[in-house]
Amino acid sequence: MIGIIDYGMGNLYSVSKALERLDYDYIISNDPKELKKTKGYILPGVGAFGDAMEELNRQNLAFFIKEEADRGKPLLGICLGMQLLFEQSEENGISDGLGLLKGRVIKFKGTTAEGESYKVPHMGWNKLTFNRDSELLTNVEEEHVYFVHSYYVDTDDKEAVIATADYDVKVPAVVGRDNVFGTQFHPEKSSDIGVKMLRNFANYVEKRGERSE
Repeated sequence: MIGIIDYGMGNLYSVSKALERLDYDYIISNDPKELKKTKGYILPGVGAFGDAMEELNRQNLAFFIKEEADRGKPLLGICLGMQLLFEQSEENGISDGLGLLKGRVIKFKGTTAEGESYKVPHMGWNKLTFNRDSELLTNVEEEHVYFVHSYYVDTDDKEAVIATADYDVKVPAVVGRDNVFGTQFHPEKSSDIGVKMLRNFANYVEKRGERSE
């Protein structure tokens, strides 16, 4: 069973429906005691970084998420949820994140080095380029996935960047280190490739759960 973390700023409906299509059990909760009964977590996110961290801290979920990740529980952040995994964001002033991965969330400039403008937010379908193997990429091809974001992760931890998408810069699109993963795009809105990634995460959760039993 996967626990979808509800802190009031996540796209809970589409994520839960995707898990239902996979016939995978889940709960939606903001109660650490209930969430702790599950084998892994999904942290969705829609909105501003600072507001999201404020809610996670207010509901005592930030400490819970970090503690569970440190214990080895699988965690998948989606869109803003992925950005929250990192150390800091410059969105609406500087805000500290969960710090599970190294890096800073910064805004697209909207202008290339050559002075040409491009649209912000980065919205629509964009193709992935894989950097390395990962549990999330089993039987997955370099296909197009669906993005909606104005900020992206800037990190020197190249090993944590599993896949990128080109949008003026190489945007970290899939990230991961140890049991912590994230997708900047919405897998639940990304057709078959997104379904495969969610299935791969669910399979990974099951395998990790079997080891700990």
